[in-house]
Amino acid sequence: MPAQSRLVAPALLTAVIAISFAAIFFRLAAPTHPLVASGIRLAVAAVILLPWTIKALLNGVLRGRLLRSAILAGLLYGVHFGAWVSSLTLTSVAASVTLVTTTPLLLAIVGVVTGRDRPDRRLWFALALAFSGLLLIGGGDVKLGSLVLAGDALALLGAMAMAGYMIVGRRLGDAMHLWAFSGVATGVGAIALLGTAAIAGIPIQAASWEAFGYLVLAAILPQLVGHNLLTWSLRYTRPAVVGMAVVGEPVGATLLSWWWLGEHVSFWIIAGCAVTIGAVILAIMNARSVETIA
Repeated sequence: MPAQSRLVAPALLTAVIAISFAAIFFRLAAPTHPLVASGIRLAVAAVILLPWTIKALLNGVLRGRLLRSAILAGLLYGVHFGAWVSSLTLTSVAASVTLVTTTPLLLAIVGVVTGRDRPDRRLWFALALAFSGLLLIGGGDVKLGSLVLAGDALALLGAMAMAGYMIVGRRLGDAMHLWAFSGVATGVGAIALLGTAAIAGIPIQAASWEAFGYLVLAAILPQLVGHNLLTWSLRYTRPAVVGMAVVGEPVGATLLSWWWLGEHVSFWIIAGCAVTIGAVILAIMNARSVETIA
């Protein structure tokens, strides 16, 4: 346990970098519909994980509580991606990203209410600092209207779904079998997303082979590396701390879009990125102080 818990901080920092590439890969996969793009990402990840999933099933590992938790986590994946990408069509990107990254705050509130994984003073300070940074990133991008409010509500629903995913993973404790859990969760999430797209009459295909290639990269780096490191870290630290890595995603995506895609970044966005990253590092550096829940 002590040796593994010391790996939490570098694991979360690596996860922040990995998940930050998701927005870039999705942008390069356009004009693939967001629901289809997210579904393909999860489907490719599920196919890659299939050998480990089958092995766990044959060995009797993937059953009971682990199987039920993985299925629930997959459904929450589908809600998270489906609600979030839909919110982007109704509200501003800044508002959507700010609301969907309230995951650690929601997890902190759950910790206070339940008394499990209760945030300490340092984590509360990091949370406040992170959301100050996010407000700087999305500063002035506030609008009113029924559709905008609906988009904001969907983004918040996406944050709640991701919070639920992390709570499910955390509650497994030592019963967590990472590869089997992720294999089932990504498979169920893919079915939920692609099934929803099919019902809506959206063609289930990438816009081109090049777009499909970027979605494969999204499955490998942000999903298999980033999300699996987040899931693994849930065994050794508070969900709210793991959620802080999610807060780092829009910051990393902003910097990558500036460097890779040449998008304009204002002074306030740079300031917000600096504040948010500082908050993420502050939270992650204290990540290994919590023992695993049995």
